[in-house]
Amino acid sequence: PHHPYTRPPLSKQILVGEWEPADAAIRSAAELDDLAIELRTSCTARGLDLASRTLRTSTGDVAFDELVIATGTEPRRHPLVPAALTLRTVDDALVLRERLRAARSVVVVGAGILGSEIASAARKHDVRTLVLGRSGTLTFGGVGSLLADRLAALHAEHGVDLALSADIVAADDSGLTLADGTVHTADLIVSMIGGTPRTRWLSSSGLDVRDGVACDSEGRAAQGVSAVGDVAAWADPYTGRPVRVEHQSNAVEQAVAVALRLVHGEPASQPVPLFWSELHGTRINAYGWFDPEIPLVPFDNPNVLVSRDGDRVHGAVGWGATPRDFRPARAAVATPLVHH
Repeated sequence: PHHPYTRPPLSKQILVGEWEPADAAIRSAAELDDLAIELRTSCTARGLDLASRTLRTSTGDVAFDELVIATGTEPRRHPLVPAALTLRTVDDALVLRERLRAARSVVVVGAGILGSEIASAARKHDVRTLVLGRSGTLTFGGVGSLLADRLAALHAEHGVDLALSADIVAADDSGLTLADGTVHTADLIVSMIGGTPRTRWLSSSGLDVRDGVACDSEGRAAQGVSAVGDVAAWADPYTGRPVRVEHQSNAVEQAVAVALRLVHGEPASQPVPLFWSELHGTRINAYGWFDPEIPLVPFDNPNVLVSRDGDRVHGAVGWGATPRDFRPARAAVATPLVHH
């Protein structure tokens, strides 16, 4: 129902109360009008007919020359904790902010970036916080578990408890029971266990939607159909396999690349994955590609780490690094040859 807004502030500035929703707006209604963009809010995509080049929607059929799919993901629900709060929309963020302000204790189910950001915001609200994970480790987007020790130390320094090999076997309104018999009570349970691509409406379209919308390395899913953002699985430049990258900077770069291809015929280039977060006041940037088998090593100071295979730098991480310190490592990341 809302006008377009940027998502990263939802789990950061808005959740801790530094911003209100209006601060996250991308364009005003007047700016959209000036750009000759028609926006239909509360309009649900219901199907796609490639043969007739028609999009089925809740407000009627729409014919198209080019279609760009950007339907994102929806939160994955934990089967034992279906009533747990999640965070995907601005409405979710406002509800969670109010609940954090009133809570004394919170359990965050999920040990990825968003789980860590929820924990960071909870501690800013002075709420006792526990992060539960199943994999035994903390992860950070495309960097995977390579930063796990640093993340664990940062959480510990700010009073976040961790239980990272936790298997939930029962849940009720007062808390969670784990397989080892441990019971964790909480005023509030938040579930951040990943997202599911919003592709059910494409099930009969003929597109490959096994894990998002499969695309080539320029974002084409079919003739006249492209996909960008969390729902899009562009061909990985190293392997050629479709890969989804769930981060707004990637969505923006993919959108720019597809727009240039559609409007000017310019070949689209695969964006370099960029992740960033701010946890307990520490800014963490990650740029490039990371292999779980290749450990991170210092680049030119302890706050800048790189994934290096021989002389080739595949990815770079800034841990509380200034933009000036991070820039040389980012520039050293080699662009891969596109897989054919």
